[in-house]
Amino acid sequence: MFKKIVIAATLAASFGAMSAPAMANNIHINQFGWGHSAGGTQSGTGNTIGIFQDGWWNSSTNHQSGHGNVSASGQTGWNNEAETWQNGNFNEAGVGQFGSNHTSVLTQDGNGNVAAGVQVGNGCTASVDQNGSGNVAAFVQVCP
Repeated sequence: MFKKIVIAATLAASFGAMSAPAMANNIHINQFGWGHSAGGTQSGTGNTIGIFQDGWWNSSTNHQSGHGNVSASGQTGWNNEAETWQNGNFNEAGVGQFGSNHTSVLTQDGNGNVAAGVQVGNGCTASVDQNGSGNVAAFVQVCP
């Protein structure tokens, strides 16, 4: 009897050590071209990062702390840089960069904030800083 309990406890412990929590964080990266970089940090649960890069030398860095945050960046061209910082719950940030030499920094500190933007052309720069809850910001830039 004791032997069966030990075996059952060992099996239960091994299954628990191998399973991921139901609300694990996610990151999806698709890169085409050359010299891209993508990275960041996640703490909390249910956070998602999505990155698409096509071209050369694009960079995306995303940091999430909290629960249910979503960050997305899409870059086509070369030498674009996107950075997101999310601290809180249920924040959403996204940027699309088409062309070259664009820079965007989206910072969210609070809950339920939304920031989104598009940069087209060459050399656009954008920075959004949201503090508090329920903020919404959008930008569209066309640079020569």
